[in-house]
Amino acid sequence: MVDINIITAALVIILFFLMLLASAIKIMAEYQRIVIFRLGRLLGIKGPGLVFIIPIIDKVTKLDLRTRVTDVPKQRVITKDNVTVDVDAVVYFRITDPQKAIVAVERYEVATSLLAQTTLRDILGQQSLDELLSKRDELNKSLQTILDQGTDPWGIKVSAVTIRDVALPEEMLRVIAKQAEAEREKRSRIIIAEGEFQAAAKMAEAAKLYEKTPTAMRLRELQTLAEIAREKNIIIVPGGDIGKPVNKK
Repeated sequence: MVDINIITAALVIILFFLMLLASAIKIMAEYQRIVIFRLGRLLGIKGPGLVFIIPIIDKVTKLDLRTRVTDVPKQRVITKDNVTVDVDAVVYFRITDPQKAIVAVERYEVATSLLAQTTLRDILGQQSLDELLSKRDELNKSLQTILDQGTDPWGIKVSAVTIRDVALPEEMLRVIAKQAEAEREKRSRIIIAEGEFQAAAKMAEAAKLYEKTPTAMRLRELQTLAEIAREKNIIIVPGGDIGKPVNKK
């Protein structure tokens, strides 16, 4: 009869080897890679698909190559014209070189976020408030270019940077509102002046025409009297002969 202790030991050994085999097999998706270190030395990058490692001896780090988004917390920025604003942004980046992302930098996500914060303050601090509000697309491209150059040694590609919000102080909002109101008032006055100028030019042309044809002037006078009579509900009897010019003395 087989000893129960031998059976138990055999089961334990089999279970141990099954667990060891399971830990030696890694299945990587198409967008995943693993960086393998064997006894502290970089062995290489594996994936996608089925990957075999040596348990205990190999240390692996799994990476996701898909584009990810990180929020840049609100940064207090003093613009070139000494206006304090709070600005936050969104950074889109992805890993292009898994080996550099692990070997060249510690915690690449944190490093990218901190670099984005300092770059945001530096670039926006060189702009005036008007430029910050009106040249958002140009600033986004400038931030993206500088960040991409800074993260390239880490194997990180920054594909886009978007300034999400620019929060102005309350007193600055009031100043901008007054400026906008003054601008609208100026445009309104210009439009009214242009209208009066055009009306005066037309009236001058009409005066010259009436001067050449006094009959037309007389008819226009009668038309005006008729309009006044309709509005005031009165009867007006014009003097002079209709259709004849007024004799000049």
